[in-house]
Amino acid sequence: MSHIHETPDKAPPANIGLLVAAGIFLVIPMLGLLPVGLYSKYEPKLGPFPFFVWYQLMWVFLTAACTSIAYVLVQKARPHVPMTPVDEQARR
Repeated sequence: MSHIHETPDKAPPANIGLLVAAGIFLVIPMLGLLPVGLYSKYEPKLGPFPFFVWYQLMWVFLTAACTSIAYVLVQKARPHVPMTPVDEQARR
């Protein structure tokens, strides 16, 4: 049996805890790159790259991972609920 919404224009309630966790994952890259004075140095080198370069490059991948995790958390926190029952969509 399909679920029919009494108020179809109202979004279902979001899971606030998951939204907060997503926000934390979005803030992590900012906190890692904001204090430039902490990583604006030459040593330790990683191959031919000074610390300043490889630290920022590392954050490119970490930022992509944090953003992906935040996206998944937001999708779980705000689930999609169809506006019309599945049975009615199949008949059309």
